[in-house]
Amino acid sequence: MSGIYIHIPFCKQACHYCDFHFSTSMKKKDELIDALILEIELRKSEFKNITVETIYFGGGTPSLLSSSEIKKIIDSVYQNYKVSANPEITLEANPDDLSNNRIIELSKSLINRLSIGVQSFHEKDLKLMNRAHNKQEAIHCLEEAVKYFDNISLDLIYGIPGTTLQEWIDNIDIALGFNVKHISSYALVVEPKTALKHFIEKGTVKKAEDALVAKQFHVLVEKLEANNFKHYELSSFCKEGFFSRNNTAYWQGKQYIGIGPSAHSFNGEQRGWNINNNTKYIKSINNKVLPIEMETLSTTDKYNEYIMISLRMAHGVSIKKVKEDFGISYENYMLQQAQKQINEHLLYIEDGNLKVTKKDKLLCDGIASDLFMLD
Repeated sequence: MSGIYIHIPFCKQACHYCDFHFSTSMKKKDELIDALILEIELRKSEFKNITVETIYFGGGTPSLLSSSEIKKIIDSVYQNYKVSANPEITLEANPDDLSNNRIIELSKSLINRLSIGVQSFHEKDLKLMNRAHNKQEAIHCLEEAVKYFDNISLDLIYGIPGTTLQEWIDNIDIALGFNVKHISSYALVVEPKTALKHFIEKGTVKKAEDALVAKQFHVLVEKLEANNFKHYELSSFCKEGFFSRNNTAYWQGKQYIGIGPSAHSFNGEQRGWNINNNTKYIKSINNKVLPIEMETLSTTDKYNEYIMISLRMAHGVSIKKVKEDFGISYENYMLQQAQKQINEHLLYIEDGNLKVTKKDKLLCDGIASDLFMLD
């Protein structure tokens, strides 16, 4: 299974926590869309004998594009690639963009999955994060979206400064009330060079305490699992049959092409990333030069990535796969490094897979780093 990721680098306003590549100016939107389509054409040889099974519009805010603009981009994928009979086509969308008419428009398009960036149902949280929507817009768009889309993912953020445990429980309960099939929930990370980082350093915002963040995570897991959601990846929960095919392909190391400024790609041996400047991206693509930087992964790089990703997944790290893909020396090293965490009941082995204990799942990235091998 392979996919195409399309980065739409435009937003109405800058969220205070975001460090992704985007612009709040829409002046170059038409030029950018034309460049995206040209890049799709220029890179078709990379998937010459590969079937595309997922198309994902990320950002930025892809829902800022009109339905006709989205169709134009999707059409270019179909014209240049072999696409499966039933692809997963996801559009990331913000609630303020999802009017009744827009939802109906999208439901008649090839988009068959919405990923809605709600983040919180509390006004104070939305204002702190500088989100473009309000609580009522979030509720209204979900009330309408579930009428037309069966496959909806809802995003929530925990660890927001000032959010109490009860307020977080309220967020989960409201989300569950819409009977969506997928929920992605992330801890708020204070990234460098963001407005949130500046507020915390200045003292106007107090970072959430680690113990509260951990409690919010565990409550999230408990409540979603009690409502028949499968916790299939650290930040991802789904009802049966509604896992993200796009994200799962990434986690399984499948090939994908990233289209657009700052978009990343992977061909099985190399990772690539496009320039994160809209003007330079457009100019380069118009000259039919791919503005991409490539890195060839070593065996150790691949091993470390496999450990990092797999410990986040419900299935854990396959000891057999480590031996088969990387060699017995890597298997021995991993098991040796893991023994301390096994003794401390952070890791355990089940059915030949190395897994993080449920109570320590939130720590899996740090645990994984202890199993990394350095070149």
